[in-house]
Amino acid sequence: QVQLVESGGGLVQPGGSLRLSCAASGIIFSGYDMGWYRQAPGKQRLLVANITSGGSTNYADFVKGRFTISRDNAKNTVYLLMNSLKPEDTAVYYCNAEYVEMAIVYDYWGQGTQVTVSS
Repeated sequence: QVQLVESGGGLVQPGGSLRLSCAASGIIFSGYDMGWYRQAPGKQRLLVANITSGGSTNYADFVKGRFTISRDNAKNTVYLLMNSLKPEDTAVYYCNAEYVEMAIVYDYWGQGTQVTVSS
């Protein structure tokens, strides 16, 4: 059974920082591309950042220079360090794991963790 468990969300003041973690089980973590997405109320889910199995990273323009994604294959965990947080970063943040083989997409999601940026 595949599980992605996010943690680290919470309430933070504008300009503050949080680090999200996503612990994976039931998959060969090192072979998966991992991503963080977010969804604000009434809006669609958006890619925030992803990191490939090889360690290449990609960021949405709205977080470039503020957020950093990383992974620890020994701990089966992906992280999202969020600095200089803004109220518009408020959303539920979801962890995603994706692996493609022979045109079959293996795609898994966590349950989400709430991040609220407010004074």
